[in-house]
Order: sequence, then C-alpha cells, then structure tokens
Amino acid sequence: MSAGSLRVLIVEDEAFIALELECLLEEAGHVPVGVAARAAEAVAMGRDLAPDVALVDIHLADGPTGVTVARALSARPGTTVLFTTANAKRVPDDFAGAAGIIAKPYSERVIRAALAYVAGRYHGGTPAEVPDGVVLAPGDRGDGAARTDLPA
Repeated sequence: MSAGSLRVLIVEDEAFIALELECLLEEAGHVPVGVAARAAEAVAMGRDLAPDVALVDIHLADGPTGVTVARALSARPGTTVLFTTANAKRVPDDFAGAAGIIAKPYSERVIRAALAYVAGRYHGGTPAEVPDGVVLAPGDRGDGAARTDLPA
C-alpha cells in the first residue's frame, strides 16, 4: 500500500456499481478490502478488515439498512464513513456518524476527490479542499449548520 492510499470497504448491493467502484479505487491507488451487500456482512467486514474508509449505500439487499451500518462502522476508531446514495434525504440529521454524503450518480472525479479529502482530514494525508459533489456532516464543516445543501 502506497503513501496516501486508503483501505476501503464498499457497502453496495448492486453488483455492477460495486465492481465499478472497486476498479475505480484500484486505479486511484487505494485498496478495496471487501464488498458487502447486506448489513450484517458489512458490519462483520468492518470489524474484521479494519478499513480506513467505508463507502456505504443507504439501501442494501436487506432493505434501508445503510444507516445502521454507518453507525456501527463509524463507532470503530480509524474508520471514516461516507454515504454513497441517490436518496440523500434518507440520511438522518446526525449523519449516523458518517463524515459526509457522495450523491449518486457520482463521477470518478468526485470519488477520487472525496477520498483525497478523507485522507487529508482523517488519516494524516495532505489536507484537501472539500470537493464539489460531497455534502459534509454538520460537525465536519465546522459551522454547526443544519443541512440545507442536500441533493434532491
């Protein structure tokens, strides 16, 4: 693993999206440590694989359980959670411990920029600007503001 690379858990029930994300992460120099499609599987993989980052969809194979997964994974020291969802309004006001939301459909550029931001902010990398296409949790913005900037 090179400097600046992150160990990333993908929590996504759509196989094509998960595969595409896995390839994108590898091309960006990050290490995909696993793919989970269900909540229990994601929580177990988070515990066993100790990822730096978890990219978590809201709606998984067992229903809208991504919020539960985010709460469990973000409680683990060293793991930063980002939601990847087309339904950002389903993220609770406290973001379930997640650092932010990447709205679907997302581009390769947004994923790369979001991971660069996370590496700098949480994992000792070079600080980066908050990328367009990423909505930060209120506490992560440093302003305590309510979320009014969620994508539809």
